[in-house]
Amino acid sequence: MNLLEIHQDPAVYLVLAALLLAIGLFGFIRRNTLVGMLISGELIFGAAMLNLMAVNRFFVPDPTVGHVFILFVMGLSAAEVAIALSIVIAVYRNYRSIRTREIAEMQG
Repeated sequence: MNLLEIHQDPAVYLVLAALLLAIGLFGFIRRNTLVGMLISGELIFGAAMLNLMAVNRFFVPDPTVGHVFILFVMGLSAAEVAIALSIVIAVYRNYRSIRTREIAEMQG
């Protein structure tokens, strides 16, 4: 298999999606700030979308079903970002910090 034919193999996309998922999970666990956790969550959503598109492209006969589902996931991701950023702003206004450990310590 040469470099020009690599996009015809579904394993490439599935491995890339698994790598994105692993990076997203590691970042979600490792990050101290709410914004870093939000970015890691978006990586997880991206991995899920890439996985769904690869399955749709190589294994499903009707391509429109996967495209509609991906548009739904993209809308869900955008809503998640909007709500999470509003929560981050509210937390920063109340506690003057977005570090998760400092917020957990302030709960008393």
